[in-house]
Amino acid sequence: MKTHFSLSDFDFALPEELIAQHPAAQRSGSRLLDGRDAAATDRRFTDLPGLLNPGDLLVFNDTQVVKARLFGQKSSGGRLELLVERVLPALADADHEVAAHMKVSKKPRPGAVLQMDGGFTATLLGRWPQEDGPLYRFRFSSDPYALMAQHGHVPLPPYITHSDSVEDELRYQTVFAKNPGAVAAPTAALHFDEAVLAQLEARGIARASVTLHVGAGTFQPVKTETIADHTMHFERFEVPAATQQAIADCKARGGRVVAVGTTTVRALESHAKFGPACDDTNIFITPGFEFAVVDLLLTNFHLPKSTLMMLVSAFAGYEHIMALYRHAIAGRYRFFSYGDAMLLARKAPQAGA
Repeated sequence: MKTHFSLSDFDFALPEELIAQHPAAQRSGSRLLDGRDAAATDRRFTDLPGLLNPGDLLVFNDTQVVKARLFGQKSSGGRLELLVERVLPALADADHEVAAHMKVSKKPRPGAVLQMDGGFTATLLGRWPQEDGPLYRFRFSSDPYALMAQHGHVPLPPYITHSDSVEDELRYQTVFAKNPGAVAAPTAALHFDEAVLAQLEARGIARASVTLHVGAGTFQPVKTETIADHTMHFERFEVPAATQQAIADCKARGGRVVAVGTTTVRALESHAKFGPACDDTNIFITPGFEFAVVDLLLTNFHLPKSTLMMLVSAFAGYEHIMALYRHAIAGRYRFFSYGDAMLLARKAPQAGA
């Protein structure tokens, strides 16, 4: 059994046509690969309520995707694109500020005032979070959330090739999203509709939420063959007191905590590992990680050589995950954000570990 891993261990060949460019016609119309046991079982997502037990607890990420992609131009006329990673806390002398990625042919200097499509301005203040930070700090001419809602575009992942549409505005968002701040959807939760949620409730399966604002770093490629050398991005999160109590109650009654998506895993395991004072996590979950909270994981299929491939391998076992991915590719499952789902059980710790 493999115990030491390099980046190339998490690579696999994926036919381009299996990358889902649009969601299924119905939210719950996707396929579900049941990978809880050694042998994979092909199911439909609507089978999920019957695969869980009364007393189990589903934990969702209730973040809301904001229309964080904005376009504009420099004073020279050169076009540029901003992707707002987070709206910064308002201070007496620092209002309407954001941290953003900037895509432009030649970077403007601090102090430059950018004319953004929609008639507002963005003033470049410098790098963020420090002078050599990976993002840029801007001051918008009015409330960033309002400007994004009115003039922004849905920040579709880089592997979705079409421009955002009305369909994306509706479907690249969960039905229970309520806390704005994400630039990528918690995609495993996109499969849930009101009918499936009602069936889960009728079966006696409890529900709770965390908030983790998914950042663009979730798509950041790992560039180091030694995975321990990779620097993870930070994401803001909260595990409310009510959710902490729901988890304790679930464990006490012998139920299982079912994380909907890797973002929920990151929030729950960060809270368990770092304590309630932590609200900004760069946790890097790779094989060998000891899970403290999550028993089952519902997740989509992830990019080759991604940190999310490492996370699911840590959770369910590397060999098992690679076998499931081979099965999914052979079975023509749909991959990535608009693709199909997979249900995993936490691998039992090795004896003596």
